[in-house]
Amino acid sequence: MTKSFRIGIDARMFSDAFTGIGRYNFELTKRLFEQQELVVSGEQRAVEWVIFLNDPQFEQFDFPPHVKKVRVNAGHYSLAEQWKFLKILYKEKCDLVHFTHFNLPLLYRKPFVVTIHDTTISFYPGKKMNTWYRKLGYQLVIRNAVKSARHIITVSKNTKSDVVRLFGIAKAKMTPIHIAPSPEFAPVDPAERARVQTKFELPEQFLLYTGNWREHKNLPRLIRAFAMVRETHPELGLVITGKPDPYYPEVLQTIEKLALTEAVKTVGLVDFNDLKALFGAATLYVFPTLYEGFGLPPLEAMVCETPVVASRIASVPEVCGEAVEYFDPKSPKDMARVMDQVLGSEAHQQGLVTAGKERIKDFSWDRCADDTLSVYLSALS
Repeated sequence: MTKSFRIGIDARMFSDAFTGIGRYNFELTKRLFEQQELVVSGEQRAVEWVIFLNDPQFEQFDFPPHVKKVRVNAGHYSLAEQWKFLKILYKEKCDLVHFTHFNLPLLYRKPFVVTIHDTTISFYPGKKMNTWYRKLGYQLVIRNAVKSARHIITVSKNTKSDVVRLFGIAKAKMTPIHIAPSPEFAPVDPAERARVQTKFELPEQFLLYTGNWREHKNLPRLIRAFAMVRETHPELGLVITGKPDPYYPEVLQTIEKLALTEAVKTVGLVDFNDLKALFGAATLYVFPTLYEGFGLPPLEAMVCETPVVASRIASVPEVCGEAVEYFDPKSPKDMARVMDQVLGSEAHQQGLVTAGKERIKDFSWDRCADDTLSVYLSALS
């Protein structure tokens, strides 16, 4: 009897929420697990899937009968990842493992592919990566992942170029595969807009930023640009989601210094329904980032039919194409100029909405899964 293939997926970041890598695991496995047979080198063989999970996701999620759940309970950058997870991986005897993040045991030497979502830490290590041992750990783990992998998936061509430049990896060893917005994003109706504006006490017109508060997200410059825009649009508000980060007090300090505490709403982590409603209610979505491996929020805004202004930097032009207005993220003055230009013309805003609706057609989780499966087949051949 022909031996089946056994493919493992490291989904320790599994989530059905709107977080990046968690959503990547969720959308990808949902589609990959539909496959129960694969044709490799002209031979049709059954496939057995193994998904590696931490708690609480191990208990929270169920999968089809042909998928084996394995409890790992080993955090990223932990000793348990290096020893406990290593033993589990070898015990499962997979023909191929897909590590959906670069954290993997240094001594794992069976065939695997790895997804590199970004190389942010290489360019913007941030205040949390300020010790020599953290920096060394990052370098050891990511270099091992890209050097030892049978193949590397990157989420953009820009990230592929960064991996080539930083780690000297051959281009032929990498395949860029775009991710996509969650299918749960959609335009919101007027009642939802009114609900979220009332809940957070928002003005009729506001700019929106979603995401974390790390250094490369460039929030102090966004706030300074917003102060400039308020000179011509005094009624305008700014909404910033995400949990305040004690490592980056500059965000709140800039708001206070510019006397914007009434105009800027920091609403913290919001649930998915509120997030969708905020996207749909915003006058403009602003993406001031200094670096992204991909950059999903502009696409999420496009799905919600909100015009986008964004940084002309890193992967952002690759993802957004001509469907946004771009600014120099290092210049609050230029950021303000572009926002003011779009805010001043409803026709311009509608043009961006129309372009965005076309742009999002280029991104699909089904296509992402198909292309990922092709990488698996190549690695198994």
